[in-house]
Amino acid sequence: MIEFLFPASCPLCGNLVSTDGELCADCWTSFNWIGNPKCKKCGYPFPANLDFGIHHLCPQCAAGKCVLDLIRSACVYDDVSKAAMLPFKHAGRIKYSAFMSRAMMWALRDIDIKPDIIMPVPLAYRRLFHRGYNQATLLARPIAKAFGVKLDLDSVHRIYRPDMGHKNMAQRAENVRGVFHVTRPDKIKGKTILLVDDVMTTGATFAELYKVLKAAGAADIYGVTFCRIVRAI
Repeated sequence: MIEFLFPASCPLCGNLVSTDGELCADCWTSFNWIGNPKCKKCGYPFPANLDFGIHHLCPQCAAGKCVLDLIRSACVYDDVSKAAMLPFKHAGRIKYSAFMSRAMMWALRDIDIKPDIIMPVPLAYRRLFHRGYNQATLLARPIAKAFGVKLDLDSVHRIYRPDMGHKNMAQRAENVRGVFHVTRPDKIKGKTILLVDDVMTTGATFAELYKVLKAAGAADIYGVTFCRIVRAI
């Protein structure tokens, strides 16, 4: 009766779908999902006509500049993903988290990782108070459930800094420097950690988290985001 009165609908356009929270075919195909070929380490998408095989590295990773031990993203940050990401992040469209986290788990399908910890990228208390939620935590919950591990929400604290929007790579790196502090090193030491965030721009946030988590004794540190900005490299 509930399904009859409130049929499942696409969260973006409202068209009927078979399962609540999933995208309709039209909305799904409008996203630029990242498949193969891509960098085996950071997941940077290569042009479809340049299939280097499953073990190829992008120039950044070949030079040892990957900000984590491994990264995957579900789609490219463009006009379509931006139209979903910004309302999800800033306008309370938390229902979008269902299809986003599902896509992120799909992005992890080609790698064999067994994380001990699922950690959403921490949000400063001041920003959390104003926004009302940490979008990374909403994305991380279904992923943690799929892996059968608990979320870690208290091992790392983030201090407030002004928004990093419209900053270049060097400015973002400087803006995020020193904002993370490990408060529970006993929970970090020797652990394999999967970091979860909504979007990867320059990788500065991941890089800073990697530094402090490694200093606290973390073993391997992976990352997954819903989308990522793709720049020429």
